[in-house]
Amino acid sequence: MNLDNIRIVLVNTTHPGNIGGAARAMKNMGLSRLYLVAPHRYPDEQADWRAASAVDLLDNAVVTATLDEALADCQFIVGTSARERRIPWPLLDARQCADRVGQASAREQAAVLFGREDRGLTNEELQVCNLHLNIPTSSDYSSLNLAMAVQIVCYELRMLGAAQWPAVQDAVWDTPFTTRDNMERFYAHLEQTLVELEFLDPAAPRQLMSRLRRLYGRVRLDEMELNILRGILTETQKWVARARRAPPAG
Repeated sequence: MNLDNIRIVLVNTTHPGNIGGAARAMKNMGLSRLYLVAPHRYPDEQADWRAASAVDLLDNAVVTATLDEALADCQFIVGTSARERRIPWPLLDARQCADRVGQASAREQAAVLFGREDRGLTNEELQVCNLHLNIPTSSDYSSLNLAMAVQIVCYELRMLGAAQWPAVQDAVWDTPFTTRDNMERFYAHLEQTLVELEFLDPAAPRQLMSRLRRLYGRVRLDEMELNILRGILTETQKWVARARRAPPAG
């Protein structure tokens, strides 16, 4: 595991105190890479006050306007989710997710996303993730403060760092896993091709692309596999274009 390859991403955080609390939780557990996506109030003295001795994390935080910018070079992404979604996604608890993130971080850029205080991450944001993370809470009171949620995940990552990896996890993959940015280009290419094939109706897309995102997110593609699929899509588009130019039979 390489903690320097793990980023904590806070999306549209409303209260600056939660940003400071999250920074403090991260530093307690040895993580240092904080990304802030369009925070409502930042910089802010309340964030500095809550961060205490972790102000250096705030000083070095990466602030982006969009989630795409924060994740562009990431290869393994986990999104926190407190509720069931219409389309179920691979769902693990914090300890299980820490294990997967820890394995990925040895050689890849990994991210854990935390959403808004009042409504978490949107369905669209969760669809960019390979896994969803859920922290089980009491049914009597399930609300969990943002900084507390960050603390739990960072704690599990720190505890995992003391463990010895089994030998099978040390195997080197022959090609790097693809980045989030390249996956988005693939999804756009796939959707365009399916429309040209008339397999996907843009006027009534149903949930086809969401389910395909879940499929490919679950599998995880490396760069060579992605290039192969993009090549197949390109050749498919050529065949469709030739078929449309061909004179009608008879």
